Amino acid sequence: MTDRIADPWGERTPYGPGDNWPARVDTHLADGVQEPDVDRWVQSASILHSNGDAMDIAVKDERIVGVRGRPGDRVNRGRLGPKDLYGWQANHSPDRLTRPLVRDNGRLVETDWDTAMDRLVRRSRELLDGPGGWGHFGFYTSGQLFLEEYYTLGVLGKAGIGTPHMDGNTRLCTATAASALKASFGTDGQPGSYTDVDHCDAIALWGHNVAETQTVLWMRMLDRRRGPNPPAMLAVDPRSTPVAREADLHLPVRTGTNQALMNGLLREIIARGWYDERYVAEHTIGFDELARVVHAYPVDRVAEICDVKVADVERAAELLGTADRLLSTVLQGFYQSNQATAAACQVNNLHLLRGAIGRPGAGVYQMNGQPTAQNTRETGADGDLPGLRNWGNPDHVRELAELWNVDEMTIPHWSPPTHAMQIWRYAEQGSIKLLWISATNPAVSLPDLARIRRILARPDLFVVVQDLFRTETAEYADVVLPAATWGEKTGTFTNVDRTVHLSEKAVDPPGDARPDLDIFLDYARRMDFRDRDGEPLIGWSTPEEAFEAWKRCSAGRPCDYSSITYERLRGGGIQWGGERLYSDGVFNTDPDRSETYGQDLTTGAEFTAEQYRAKQPAGRAFLHAADYRPSPEVPSEEFPLLLSTGRTVYQFHTRTKTGRAPELNAAAPDVWVELHPDDAARQDIADGDLVGIASPRGGIEARARIGGIRPGVVFVPFHYGYFDVAPDDRRPRAANELTVTAWDPVSKQPIFKVAAVRIAKIAGPEE
Repeated sequence: MTDRIADPWGERTPYGPGDNWPARVDTHLADGVQEPDVDRWVQSASILHSNGDAMDIAVKDERIVGVRGRPGDRVNRGRLGPKDLYGWQANHSPDRLTRPLVRDNGRLVETDWDTAMDRLVRRSRELLDGPGGWGHFGFYTSGQLFLEEYYTLGVLGKAGIGTPHMDGNTRLCTATAASALKASFGTDGQPGSYTDVDHCDAIALWGHNVAETQTVLWMRMLDRRRGPNPPAMLAVDPRSTPVAREADLHLPVRTGTNQALMNGLLREIIARGWYDERYVAEHTIGFDELARVVHAYPVDRVAEICDVKVADVERAAELLGTADRLLSTVLQGFYQSNQATAAACQVNNLHLLRGAIGRPGAGVYQMNGQPTAQNTRETGADGDLPGLRNWGNPDHVRELAELWNVDEMTIPHWSPPTHAMQIWRYAEQGSIKLLWISATNPAVSLPDLARIRRILARPDLFVVVQDLFRTETAEYADVVLPAATWGEKTGTFTNVDRTVHLSEKAVDPPGDARPDLDIFLDYARRMDFRDRDGEPLIGWSTPEEAFEAWKRCSAGRPCDYSSITYERLRGGGIQWGGERLYSDGVFNTDPDRSETYGQDLTTGAEFTAEQYRAKQPAGRAFLHAADYRPSPEVPSEEFPLLLSTGRTVYQFHTRTKTGRAPELNAAAPDVWVELHPDDAARQDIADGDLVGIASPRGGIEARARIGGIRPGVVFVPFHYGYFDVAPDDRRPRAANELTVTAWDPVSKQPIFKVAAVRIAKIAGPEE
């Protein structure tokens, strides 16, 4: 196998349109271990990105010693990315949490499970039985748990405690995907399939650096590009990423102007007659209003707003408007920027206008950033109702109440669920008094970190952290619960194209660490949550029983899992909903089926059921229109540059796992700042210099990398915190010291890519 640090994507296996993607098995074993030495191989899939790469875990002497790809799986055909190949080593890190911790006299000390859970339950009962009750509880989770754990947490929170304050860090990376899918098509769920790469004749990547975020999907695209009749490629990104360098056309738009670009492209497609009039008439609503709004965005105006060439906008429109089988992917460049949902919906509009949906090669991926983000949304762990049900639909609430055998009023449905940023605001104000954080590290990942640290340190906030390591966030906890992770427990998870994988337990967790499912079940038992008949609210005790309970919840809904079983999943990944959705042109917009009644894309104002029904969608998709508006924070004389944050191929989120994998850590051990040569020259900054980056909220220090980004924009990866560096090198390095507390009005996703900053040289490369 090639050096997968130097070459993250490995060798090419070219193929042509309509052909099957050839298999290529990637394997990495610990030093000194050969395949014949392995005692057993245990089925799993990756939890370090959202692609869902299927793999087998190698076990020797009851210890994980490596991984290999599964060649028969529909998602990766045996390939693994760098984080897949090396990330498993974090399981063996010597600083794993192996016993619960509680805070005594201001210090975290080891204890036993009974003591830790008794403290949590005692505080829970005090709050639940006192004034304010359920309103004092907040749950902030992750995209790292399994479906069975999310569903259990959703039932526990909604039917046990009855709180709407449930969300997670998936709000930071995937909320706009859900909002855009609901807004256009009626419910969540990706319309396309990864097999669309095998059939398309054009690929458009909208703010999606797929080469570094979903490396195996990029391998598939590269293999098509190296085969006969390759698809054309368009990249929209202010940086010169590997995707931008591969693309036939790169639009390095000014950060925060995606909506203007999309309006201009749609105007050209309509004006030049590159849309499917029959499909639009039969299967969509809103064409006239869309045409009216985008008419105000001729290419010269768009080029000026976005600071790109007129000719390139015209070339992009032609590429998009003339491709027969167009595939689009969307991610953080749109989701974490200005007018996130509005811009993502314009990509949906593009496919609806062209009838490029529901057929091989013609589809859209509103991507996820985390491996189990889809499950948080489906099961209700992000605050939504499980089964893609509508909070505003009394019949949907009644279905859940009957399923769980609880009173309807127990289930909080009188207003939308509390999004993550509002949960933190309630904790800041003191109304949320117990915040349970599982499998995530908000002390590094949330915007405006100085504020987040102040909230976590509030003496009236009881903080529970459930994790693998003593993270930056755990340092603020009152109770720390040691959790098992991938390879140490069994469960399922669903990737971007709705493929469900089973991950089996390979080895025991270290010390007293427990699976997250067992922790939630133990809490429910100790709290003695009951249904209307006095029976235990949660009647399952194993992952498979939890999966069967979820199947009953999802039955008849768009995300229907009822035909999927653990036994079937042992044969490989299975998509719910079939290979593609909406192949018949019928969307989930019927008022009795839809997951939402819609929102104004500019203000976020929610429409009523009556307003929605008056539109008479009757299974037609919505074409949404919105004018471009400038970002909430723009450059000024004091802060003349725009900050964009993002990922590197070698790290994941706050490096809780990847920072403990030697190869990955060595490849990207420290934060850096990327800036344009012209911006660097103005400050006399050379490659490798130590520079300070400051915003109105705080400052960090990082080494400079010159080039690879448009003028006026600087890029900082957000992975880096404090506890993985030497004690004598505690300079601030977390990108979110700089970012702004602002979010999209519809998806409530924070805007990480439009903070105003300034830079200054601190020292040379050797100082």
